[in-house]
Amino acid sequence: MIFQTIRQQQPLIHCITNYVVANFQANGLLALGASPVMADDSQEVEEMVAMAQALLINIGTLNTRTKNAMLLAGKKANALGIPVILDPVGAGATTYRKETVQYLLENIEFAVIRCNIGELAAIANVDWQQKGVDSGHGSMSLETEALLVAQRYNCIVIVTGERDLITNGEHSQWIAGGHPQMTEVTGTGCLLSAFCGAAYVAGNKPYHQLAETLTYYKKAAVLASAFTADIGDFQIALLNAIHRLSKDGEASCIL
Repeated sequence: MIFQTIRQQQPLIHCITNYVVANFQANGLLALGASPVMADDSQEVEEMVAMAQALLINIGTLNTRTKNAMLLAGKKANALGIPVILDPVGAGATTYRKETVQYLLENIEFAVIRCNIGELAAIANVDWQQKGVDSGHGSMSLETEALLVAQRYNCIVIVTGERDLITNGEHSQWIAGGHPQMTEVTGTGCLLSAFCGAAYVAGNKPYHQLAETLTYYKKAAVLASAFTADIGDFQIALLNAIHRLSKDGEASCIL
């Protein structure tokens, strides 16, 4: 099972991320059995990413300093053949965010884009009303646009929501499951993006490894919801569920 494989391999995941979720991401990667590092200064990101197995670029609390670090780290990862994951948080919320995402996409080769439907719309340049960093509302064919973005940037695109879509530009798959509490705490999507880095390097079939990761992340949400109905405890329950899945696999899915 993919979570168990990640625990066995213990990959180092370099996260250039946002201060809202950094602690949750780090603890989530540790619960999974991976090793997190959250370095984001231009003075060290190239050296740090050279030690890692995957790089996550998350623009949640974007600023000029981290934008420069993202570019340096991404280019170094590309040169070394290290996969880069993009989480374009709130990509359509402001002009600065949208332009930064386009700049990163033009200058870095991404292995995976993990986004919500509003962020996909921004990347695909589809008219959409983004609500801050939430998905917002509009009208488009999600599967068609995800497929086109995957083809344009030669990467895997994952669009998460009530159902998740994964596509590599040729094959597409919908993944159902999960629990509504995942939308009531911050950072669950950002954590999944970090998991995508660990899953991508877990074998030689990244598309299938990522699809399996989406499935088990939704199962972890269901497990967590079975242990608490209190939203303040849900993040802790989710970390516990991820930890159990990574150690015991399918057996821990039996409630």
